[in-house]
Amino acid sequence: MPKPRLRLSVLDQSPVIAGHSARDALAATVELAQMADALGYTRYWCAEHHGLRGVCNPAPEVMLARIGSVTQRIRLGSGGVMLPYYSPFKVAEQFRMLEGLFPNRIDLGVGRAPGGDLRTAQAVAMGQYDRGAQFEDQVRDLSVLLRGEVPTGHLAEGVLLQPEIDTRPELWVLGSSDYGGALAARLGLRFAFAHFINAHGGHLVAQQYRDDFSPGYEARPYSAAAIFVICADTDAEAAELERAVDLRRLQMAYGVNAPIPSLAQATEFSPTERDRLLIERARPRTLCGTPERVAARMETLREQFAADELVVLSVTASYAARLRTYELLAQAFDLGAAA
Repeated sequence: MPKPRLRLSVLDQSPVIAGHSARDALAATVELAQMADALGYTRYWCAEHHGLRGVCNPAPEVMLARIGSVTQRIRLGSGGVMLPYYSPFKVAEQFRMLEGLFPNRIDLGVGRAPGGDLRTAQAVAMGQYDRGAQFEDQVRDLSVLLRGEVPTGHLAEGVLLQPEIDTRPELWVLGSSDYGGALAARLGLRFAFAHFINAHGGHLVAQQYRDDFSPGYEARPYSAAAIFVICADTDAEAAELERAVDLRRLQMAYGVNAPIPSLAQATEFSPTERDRLLIERARPRTLCGTPERVAARMETLREQFAADELVVLSVTASYAARLRTYELLAQAFDLGAAA
């Protein structure tokens, strides 16, 4: 039996590159979304972060409304909403609203991480951030609220959910450990593993998710692996772009809150021996090289994860180079034919 065509999607963190403004980053997100729509990508996810100078989207639901107005067919979603900050009822209404505006195109991906440091998390949550202790209950609530099937005795019993629509968003659990996969399996939800955060053992989490899946919001399991990719016309160009990513990850490891390094900053940086060890430790999280090299590694990951699709995150020292990554991948996997 022939192997099904690989579905590719986009995860965008709205990165702010040194020398550029947040407005530049937001405009680059809109541009990339329009290109992904035209190239045949399956979905476009926006991540939520707070208090970080290298990324600038604290409100995926707002960005998705903007992207939806300038795209035609690509699915739009959060990758993800940091649910412990919020009322599930409010999140459900936000994404029902998006679904009302863009029917059968909306995904709601949720996570329990703070999307920033804990001091920022407390500020966002008015001092009530609980580190995700109530996350499972919140996800359960979302699953019934999105369907409009509020059980007897629920806090929202008898309350009208707006807008009243006849379709519903897809609901995803996002995670980088076995917790998220187990929760998605219990509740019958779609699951995406963040390989770009944790490059070790994700295929085992994905397999356990499929083995343990119990029908709920979805009738069948569906999983994705979210991966970090830098793709360029030559290996030399890709390696140069990766140097800026190496420096960015060092900054994060050392607690340096700064924009994404430029190519000039990466070139001028001289790593210590400790820096080199940290860089090498993080390298498995990145797929880097020419389209042929990267595509082969992506196919390997797809098979390891038994993934229904791959979600590609690319952060580089150049917005043009980021666009080129997604363009080359679309060509390598012939996404236009699928679209």
